Amino acid sequence: MTTILPTPEETTPTGAPGGAPPGALTAPDSPTTLVERPAGAAATPGADRPRADVRVRVLPRPVIRFRSSRPDLLLCLGLLTVILAVQGWNITHFPTLSDDEGTYLAQAWAVQQGEGLAHYTYWYDHPPLGWIQIAGLTYLPSVIAPESMTVATMRFAMLAVSAACAVLLYVLARRLFLPRWSAALAMALFGLSPLSVVLQREIFLDNLAVMWMLLAFCLAASPSRHLWHHFAAGLVGAVSVLTKETMLVVLPALLVTMWRHSHRDTRKFAVTGAITACVLIGLSYPLYALLNNELFPGPGHVSLIDGITYQMGREGSGFILDAGSGSHGVLQSWLYYDRVLPLGGVAGALLLLSTLRWSVTARALAGPALAVAILTVVAMRPSGYLPAMYVIQALPFLALVLAGAAASVVHAVLHRRLPARGSSPAPRTAFGRILRDRAVRRTPAPGGAPSGAPDAARSRALTHLPRRALVGVLAIAAAVLLTPRWIDGNRDALTLDANAPYRAAAGWLQEEIADPASTRVLVDDALWLDLVHDGFTPGTGAIWFYKADLDPAVTKTMPRGWRDIDYVVSSPTVRRDAVDLPNVKAALQHSTPVAVFGRGEDRIEIRRITGGTTGGER
Repeated sequence: MTTILPTPEETTPTGAPGGAPPGALTAPDSPTTLVERPAGAAATPGADRPRADVRVRVLPRPVIRFRSSRPDLLLCLGLLTVILAVQGWNITHFPTLSDDEGTYLAQAWAVQQGEGLAHYTYWYDHPPLGWIQIAGLTYLPSVIAPESMTVATMRFAMLAVSAACAVLLYVLARRLFLPRWSAALAMALFGLSPLSVVLQREIFLDNLAVMWMLLAFCLAASPSRHLWHHFAAGLVGAVSVLTKETMLVVLPALLVTMWRHSHRDTRKFAVTGAITACVLIGLSYPLYALLNNELFPGPGHVSLIDGITYQMGREGSGFILDAGSGSHGVLQSWLYYDRVLPLGGVAGALLLLSTLRWSVTARALAGPALAVAILTVVAMRPSGYLPAMYVIQALPFLALVLAGAAASVVHAVLHRRLPARGSSPAPRTAFGRILRDRAVRRTPAPGGAPSGAPDAARSRALTHLPRRALVGVLAIAAAVLLTPRWIDGNRDALTLDANAPYRAAAGWLQEEIADPASTRVLVDDALWLDLVHDGFTPGTGAIWFYKADLDPAVTKTMPRGWRDIDYVVSSPTVRRDAVDLPNVKAALQHSTPVAVFGRGEDRIEIRRITGGTTGGER
């Protein structure tokens, strides 16, 4: 007799060429009969006893089809309802409006208005695909109520992105063979963590890029393993990178997932096609710059090379573990909201990567675990720049590997076989286990009946009882540890109004400026669209404060510099960055406050320029 056990890569997907059944093996030289038994299924004594001409094999575990699984649909829908309720509650009031949010939304407004790719000169700071998508998400509200095209109101559009990410994460977890409870845990960790509640509300390109990358992972892990799924995974991965270029570092993890979940016979075509699709779509960005004669630096125009040079040459924020560095401050801001997901996710990734040789779960989650490892290493660069929204890219993978590590631990507790006293140790190989099962089935019981059934079932039940109790204790302990921290972390997001000063400043400018069309105001982008809706001239009347020093198209309309400005709205962002902007710094120095909203470092001051002359060229 020859017993042949396939590896997972020796199976053939449904509908494979040659009419082979799912998971069928190549026929040997001598005639044989195939006896199939699903992985983990108990053997019935005598039912599938191998003969001399029989090959025994273990089928891969069954694939869960999400769209046809009612329990999965109901569980996912219930969790999604809770996530959207928590993330949507108080969304316009917390967190504080950021200049980055205003910039992306203002650029989306410019796309909607047909003004180009940005509300000022587009200088290749980021690929434009991200805010083009934001323009699509906010188009209908801006048509119905144009005055609603402001940062706080348009945050509701990000709820659709959060919903898509949460569902895709659940689907990905199930496609990576996590049990239902573990997939639900990953979805809850991702959607309800205070870090997610705060950062996923904001209009950031990272949130959109994460959505596309999760879709790419779902396609790479498709149970059907069609070639077009893998080609589409490469294409969607490129879309993610063109949405936020920093997602480029996650592509190796996507490739690992595709490699592990593709079939051996078609793997070279799948991987080659995915890489080709990704590269061709990615080249569209430099091709656009080349066709506009803006690929290389030159006099009188911006260039893609200059944009990349600027981003790569940004001043670093220091080593993340150095207590005095800016990166360490960013890390502390993340841990202030949630310590469990960042630290537990990194620990889960280390656990999975270190057990790849022994754990099926670890091998299935190799791609997400690698993504966490790469993102962690990039964040720990000694001289790198670490923005506060960087963690958004890691959140789904942190949640997935933490839930996967929990599933691996639970499986080890519940299902690890311990040898009975005086018995030989359990065999380590699948071949050894099959030989043991044959010996058990062929050993007659004292009464002539096959050994096993009732006594073995009773013994297993008694053995599993303390194990299940241990799992229950661990689950309760985790809930007791996690719940109070998350309640505290989410309390501010659900109750505080951090944007009252911004709303008050926008209201004052709307009511107190008699002739907005001829008034020039320096303002951060969080308020830029509010002023545009109030009648200020876009670009040269409502002036994004950076452009007063950095954009020649604006500075040429200010021949007298700060003296051609009427007001400056001093927000925390303006005060922080004015140090390196001469016109903005001078405007703050030669102005007096006429209205102040809020207090402390978060106050918003409206300051009138003194000693200047109005009427600069509009």
